[in-house]
Parts: sequence; structure tokens; C-alpha cells
Amino acid sequence: MGRIYQRKKVWYLDVRVKGRRLRKRVGKNKRVAELALRDAEVKIERQEFGFDKQDISIDQLIIRFLEYSRTNHRSSTTKRYRAVANHFVRYLSEKRPDINFASQISIEVMEGYKSYRKDSWVNPNGKLVSSKEDISSHTRKGARARTINLEVDGIKTFLNLAVEWGFLKHNPISKMKSLKEDDRKPTRFLTIEECQRLLDATPSDLYPAFFTFLHTGVRKAELENLQWCDIDFKTRQLQIRSKPDWNPKSGERKIPISDALYRVLKGLKKKTSLESDYVFSTKYSGHSHNRLRRELIKIAKKAELEGITKLHTLRHTFASQLVMKGVDLPTVMKLMGHSDVQTTMIYAHLAPDHLADAVNKLSF
Repeated sequence: MGRIYQRKKVWYLDVRVKGRRLRKRVGKNKRVAELALRDAEVKIERQEFGFDKQDISIDQLIIRFLEYSRTNHRSSTTKRYRAVANHFVRYLSEKRPDINFASQISIEVMEGYKSYRKDSWVNPNGKLVSSKEDISSHTRKGARARTINLEVDGIKTFLNLAVEWGFLKHNPISKMKSLKEDDRKPTRFLTIEECQRLLDATPSDLYPAFFTFLHTGVRKAELENLQWCDIDFKTRQLQIRSKPDWNPKSGERKIPISDALYRVLKGLKKKTSLESDYVFSTKYSGHSHNRLRRELIKIAKKAELEGITKLHTLRHTFASQLVMKGVDLPTVMKLMGHSDVQTTMIYAHLAPDHLADAVNKLSF
């Protein structure tokens, strides 16, 4: 009916109830584990011990959630949730094999997860390694606080849906506190001189794309889904709007086209085949998902620019340069398509004089 077993000096209770297995961590005292087993066996006999009939296994919850996400979320969001699920399942298998069902997840379990993610190790190939492996040749690369907070929020979302679907009565980690995000890297952006070096090193076929990144601050998906019908050369505006197979992350918006960008896009239009609706050819080219990033890394290396490995750096550059030129944050927020002003506030420190300028406008 049940048993106790020891793993790494910790005793576990292992019982079966109505054909289903439950493993529970008891502690380091064998006597306490024996008493817990007897208590469980008595409750099973009296039919007082078991699972909530509404409960669901963690594996089944993840499967159902990812199916839901594929239907209701962007593919990139589903990919992110899948990564969270993989980290969480790995943690449970290595550290908490006694946790099998959604109802067993608690704040105590999640605090263990946070510690586990902060103390991750990677092998020479950059892959996360098991705690059972020899880590003498490995490097500690724990996740940053922001990453861990986002992962915990993801697991909260799993459990919120479990409540909505009737598998749980409440979310057991709804009141869990976030880690203080004091380990964030400074936002990397290019100086004017670095922008020119980057563009000088860019091949002619990619020059219009990277020039557009720097002059509009668009996201990668926004650039890849940009069509000629989205560009109004008369009013000199570029519009980010939904497509049958794609929706903008933060809704539709319009971005003014600078004189320099106008000339680049006009020149590109003359060279572009009339059969193509898309401004840039990256959307349907082979391995297009990472092509632009791979090209950026090669271009940055050629231009001798350090720390440039993400396309988002070009978006940060657009916003940072606007702020340093005196553009107010609400305007930057609108151009960037931020849905929350707190996101735009990361650029506030680049305009140290804007508060003084504000008070100096008073004339009484």
C-alpha cells in the first residue's frame, strides 16, 4: 500500500491511492517518516486520504496549457511558456520528485525553484547541466532575477488556468513575492559613431533593413511583416498593422519616416520585384527566424563593435538616441509602441536635464 525511502538523507513517503501514486517529502528523521506512513495507511483505509477529485497532474496541466497557448497566443509566447515548463519539470525531477500534481505546488516548492534557477550550471557547450553531472569543467550561469520572475509568473499563469478549468480551487502561489531585480545588465545601445560603423559594414542587400531598424525602432517581427501598402510615401508614414497571419505585439501604430529613411525606402522600392508584397525579403527566406540576428553578429564583428548580439539593441538605440536628443518620454513611448510607460522609463536616465528644463519653464 505504501513505503518510505531515503534520497540524499531526506525521507520520502510513497503511497498509491485508487491506482494513483503520491510521493511526499517528509524530512530527515526516519521515525517521523514511519509515523507518516502509518498515518497515511490508516487514512487510506478509512478513505480519508487521497487526491482532490478535481486535481490534475503537472504533466497533464502543461500539455493542456501549451495546447491552449498555441490557440490563443503568439508562437513566440508559446515558445517562451514551453521553455518555462521545461525548466520547471527539470527542477521537479531533480529536486522534488515527490511533487506530481498541481495541488502539491506551493510557495515553498517555488522558493526552491527560484534557488535552483539562480544556481544553474552550464557545460562548455552552453547547455544547462544536471546536478548529477561532474561540474568541475562547467561554469555557473544562474538565471537573472528578471528571468526567474518571468518564469514564476508563467507558472502562476499555468495555475490560474487550472483554477478556471476547475482542477484547483485556488492558485497556491498567487501571493508569492518576486525577487528584487538588482542584477540587470545596463541597456546596450549604439552611439552615433557606432551606428555609422555598423551601417558601413552592412552588405548592400541588408543595408535597407538595418537602416530601417535604426531609424524607426521597429521590432524584428514588425520589420519582417512590413508590406509596401503599409508605407505612405505621400504623408511619409510607416504603419505597423495586423496581417491575416500576424498581429503586432502592442497594437497598431504609425511611425513618421525621416528624410534619410524616405530616400532609402524609395531606392529599395525601385529595385524590389513587383511580385513581392513585402518590403524586406527576410520573412519567407530559408531559416529566416534567426537570419537577421546571425547577420547582425557578423556585421558587428566586422565593424569591431562589442556586445552587439541582439536585434533588440538597434531598437534600444533608436529610443536612446531620441531621448538624448531631447525627445520627451511620452513621445518615445508612442513611437516604440510600448503599452506600459514603465518600459519607456528605462531610458529616463539618459535625459538627466529634462527635470531641470521642466521647472525652468515656470515664469512666476
